[in-house]
Amino acid sequence: MEKTKRSLLLLGLALVMAAFLAGCTDSEASKSAQKTPPPPLVKAQTITRADVPLTLEYIGQAAGSREVEVRARVGGILLTRKYVEGSLVKKGDLLFTLDPEPFRAALGQARGQLAKAEAAFSQRKLDRDRTLKLYKDGVVSTQERDQALTAYRTGEADVLAAKATVREAEINLGYTEVRAPITGITSQETRSEGSLVSTDAAGSLLTTITQLNPVYVNFSVPGTEAMRFRKLQAEGKLFLPKEYEVHIRLSDGSNYKLAGHINFADQQVDPLTGSIRTRAQFDNPDKIVLPGQFVRVLMDGSKFINTLAVPQRAVLFTQSGPIVYVLDEKNTATPRPVVLGDSVGKEFVVNSGLEDGERIISEGVIKVRPGTVVKIAGETSNAPEAGK
Repeated sequence: MEKTKRSLLLLGLALVMAAFLAGCTDSEASKSAQKTPPPPLVKAQTITRADVPLTLEYIGQAAGSREVEVRARVGGILLTRKYVEGSLVKKGDLLFTLDPEPFRAALGQARGQLAKAEAAFSQRKLDRDRTLKLYKDGVVSTQERDQALTAYRTGEADVLAAKATVREAEINLGYTEVRAPITGITSQETRSEGSLVSTDAAGSLLTTITQLNPVYVNFSVPGTEAMRFRKLQAEGKLFLPKEYEVHIRLSDGSNYKLAGHINFADQQVDPLTGSIRTRAQFDNPDKIVLPGQFVRVLMDGSKFINTLAVPQRAVLFTQSGPIVYVLDEKNTATPRPVVLGDSVGKEFVVNSGLEDGERIISEGVIKVRPGTVVKIAGETSNAPEAGK
């Protein structure tokens, strides 16, 4: 009986130990399974050669296409201002009036002198005609004839001079009405009503008119960049158009709706800034772009020819330089050093390090380690994103 009990006890202990060992084995297997992570989920892209559009971007500042100083051309008392400061005026609009009375008096005096000269000239003409007749009859001498001719010519010159004086007086009287030389926006007046206006540089400025339609945008192209682009063009790697389509992005981040064009590009590099002065012109009918406003200038039309480009998110920057992960047929990721060129939109041009037709990880590189086998969530062929 005791032997039977001992046997049952040993059998129970054996079963308990077996169950314990089985539980340990299952636990270890479960932990081992938990330590093996699933392959990282990434997106892949096949890199192929293509033309990559290049948008050139610069900082620019708007300016009026014409800015004219309105100055008094005669001196006098400023009587009235006929416009509202900061308003739009049209060419020929009356802006200021100066006291016209002194100039009316001068005109009257000039006309009187003209009448006097014409009367004297009429008398000298009669004297000339009479003297010539008497000279033919032998009554007067040659000297008397010559004196009559000289007096006639002098009288004729006096009339011409008097007419010029009248015309000058008329012009000066007209200058008492100061009119807009162009259509544009006026500035604040520099002389108030009742002020004495002179004709020198310091005292003649009355206001300034700025033409806003069209509007100019001035910007600078780095000389080194222009030289590099011309070199790439000569090597057949970059296409540069004869005429760019120019857009601007306003300070609030919005794009101006009207395209412009380059209407000036200097042919020399400014030695002080190392850049090339350039100017674009835009229609501005709604006066959205104002002088002094800073904008971003976007020039479309250039493109890299038959080149390789990768998404910027596909590039990892390490201490030894930029790398991308290249995939083999088993989706094993291998880091590859690359030499990057220009940044174009959301892509980098690749100067060396990749071959046409290779597959790279285009998204999710941060999850990957060298030699990792990855799982592809989506795969595309590269389509240039620059300029979008």
